[in-house]
Amino acid sequence: MTVSRKTLLIPESTRTRAQRRVVFTLSASQLLSGVGNGAGLAIGSLMAVELTGSNAFAGAATTAISVAGALSALPLAALAVKRGRRVALSFGYFLAGLGAVGMMLAPVLESFAVLMLGAALLGVGSAANLQARFAATDLAEDATRGRDLGLVVWAITIGAVAGPNLIGPGAVLGQGLGLPPMSGPFLFSLAGMVLAILVLNIGLRPDPIDLARAWEAADGIAPHPPAVGRRRGSLATGLVAVRESPGATLGISTIVVAHLVMVGVMSMTPVHLKDLAAIPGHEMHGGTADILVVIGFVISLHIAGMYALSPLVGSLADRIGQPRMMLAGQGVLVAAVLVAGLGADSRAAVTTGLVLLGLGWSMCTVSGSAFLASRVERGRRVLVQGVSDTLMGAAGALGAAGSGLLLAWLGYAGLGYLCLGFILLVAVFCVREVARA
Repeated sequence: MTVSRKTLLIPESTRTRAQRRVVFTLSASQLLSGVGNGAGLAIGSLMAVELTGSNAFAGAATTAISVAGALSALPLAALAVKRGRRVALSFGYFLAGLGAVGMMLAPVLESFAVLMLGAALLGVGSAANLQARFAATDLAEDATRGRDLGLVVWAITIGAVAGPNLIGPGAVLGQGLGLPPMSGPFLFSLAGMVLAILVLNIGLRPDPIDLARAWEAADGIAPHPPAVGRRRGSLATGLVAVRESPGATLGISTIVVAHLVMVGVMSMTPVHLKDLAAIPGHEMHGGTADILVVIGFVISLHIAGMYALSPLVGSLADRIGQPRMMLAGQGVLVAAVLVAGLGADSRAAVTTGLVLLGLGWSMCTVSGSAFLASRVERGRRVLVQGVSDTLMGAAGALGAAGSGLLLAWLGYAGLGYLCLGFILLVAVFCVREVARA
């Protein structure tokens, strides 16, 4: 229901201050929690290979992160509906902190099972990070929804980029405490999660969901009816809400495919670079420590591509239209897999491809998320967002699980080329939406 600004009883200045507080708090928590997720993505695949002795398990840790993220997205969304964003996000980061402890212990115990458990719990933190971007839209105006969402996504840049680059210092710190080199970085992860929880519990009072409901009641806006289904918060109920929301399917498809491609290619890049370093005479041939530094640097640049320009992406999506930005994101993803695939034997080409991969993911995710939020009624929005994140996590799990086998079968370049089909399929529907707008 659209209400004229003149009829609103809550002053514009009050709304603006509240939204600024929410965006600032979410941004600060994203920055801190990003440290943990960045380290997990950067060295989780290496830990899996080291503990199992096989490249076939290279995607196992990333798969665990993605599966847990998918399975926890809807429960976190349901918790947000019932208890608010603050409780839902804090709980997700708490479990992720326990995951950081598990990742620390896995090399100590030489246990693949502990690694998988720790990675899974970190995946719950990833689901909370994803939910935080949607929390930025709870109080957002239509004209600035993309910008506000992009600002929260951008805030994770510092933490996420720092995470992989803390591998070296973390290894030194861990060794000083008697831990294996790969355990040390997760000391920073644990600290980041604890601080993120503290920030949320200070800054998200009152909770944005509670404020949105109170403001709608004050403005005389009737609450939207919930989606019909067997159980509130279930996937079936969420899918009903998606089906009844025109445009929601395209928004979710854009987000899901971009994540599938990004995770599949990104999770195999550390293994590919390590294999290149084992080739005598190759530019990357060298010691294990040097390889870890290079991998950390490449992944950090990729993560910078994912997050650094997200405020600009969000603002452009508000200005030129979300469907056009979604289509542009598909184009960047195409360029990414072509550059990385054609230059698979070059560290520079792989790095460039990974940066483009991150940028394409950002363009699709930010604009697709804003498009989704604009196409769903507020009463159903959190649940539909949970469905989106569930499918996003499932796609990431599929990409991580299958990418190891595809790497062994098709090679790094072949893995990227296979992703082209998925990208182009979504691009066709984006073209239709742009033409319709």
